[in-house]
Amino acid sequence: MTQESTQPVTTTDAGKPRIPKRLIALMLVYVITSVGGLIAAQSLSELSAMLCILTLMLVLGIMGRQKAALYLLRVYCLLQLMLYSMLPIIMYDPDNLDSGPTTVDFGVFQTVVPDWMLYSVLIAVGMLQVWISFNAKVKVWFKSRINFNIISG
Repeated sequence: MTQESTQPVTTTDAGKPRIPKRLIALMLVYVITSVGGLIAAQSLSELSAMLCILTLMLVLGIMGRQKAALYLLRVYCLLQLMLYSMLPIIMYDPDNLDSGPTTVDFGVFQTVVPDWMLYSVLIAVGMLQVWISFNAKVKVWFKSRINFNIISG
């Protein structure tokens, strides 16, 4: 009696695993936000610049298929979701209840968005990141051996 492998492996003709498209999209978001953060960090603190550089190093670890990068990605996504979920509590200011909804300005497009909608979008983005990082196809991309050294192959 033979057992068929039900592991969701996406491979090329040479037998090497192919990077999942959802992971590529997540890495592009991380690169764009990190580069934007580095540009904005010229006027902000060194801590934000360091976090942007660490995010770019995480992307390099993912591209290198390091198992440590998978663990770091999962922790990173879970921490972001926790922060997004706590934002309404953190941003609540009972002394400033007269403030209106947030004004969002995208170049020539300007609109007023309620705070609950911004929080909902951020929490949904956080949940999407967690879903991508814990997906079976994403796990297959990384090498199976446990290696906590991001730099070595």
